[in-house]
Amino acid sequence: MTKTLLILRHAKSSWKNEKLKDIDRPLKHRGEQDAVVIGKVLTMTELIPQVILSSPAQRAKQTAELVSAESKFKGELKFVNSFYMGEPENYIKALNELPDEIERVMVVGHNPGLEALLQLLDGKVDSLPTGSLAYLVLGIKHWTELTKATVGELISFWEPDEINLEEMEVKMGKDKDKKDKKDKKEKKEKKDKKKDKK
Repeated sequence: MTKTLLILRHAKSSWKNEKLKDIDRPLKHRGEQDAVVIGKVLTMTELIPQVILSSPAQRAKQTAELVSAESKFKGELKFVNSFYMGEPENYIKALNELPDEIERVMVVGHNPGLEALLQLLDGKVDSLPTGSLAYLVLGIKHWTELTKATVGELISFWEPDEINLEEMEVKMGKDKDKKDKKDKKEKKEKKDKKKDKK
């Protein structure tokens, strides 16, 4: 079973309260809205993960929780301390520990570590702005095989500023119609073949 990875950088955070420690900074209103949009994207594209691993920092925690609520995520949301100020190896180590029955995972964290992880696995994406989501297929069958040398294929990339939900809905609807027509055609062809054999 091929493994797929969703890489989500926390949404825009607030600097309003200067007395707060960095780890305690919450999302600003715009960040909350962007996280909800990403939750909608997961639902529309049918990419809801089985597990979410998130940094415990308030801005990442809020992003993960808002995305989970909007996408009606039913799996385990786990907070990984090493993701705060984490390097690519911290994300890889946490993913290495996942059971093999898990196929799709989302990690929620911070730059520069998260951006560096994406660049290592894909090599094409230059930057990972706040609230952005990357969807990768990894060339591995077991999470223990994931290393810095693993090659991933970037399937989709979403930036909150550039997402048009109405356009996406139309496109997804058209894609679904095409798939339904293809499935019907294939079923009809199978039936016709059976008839011919008789």
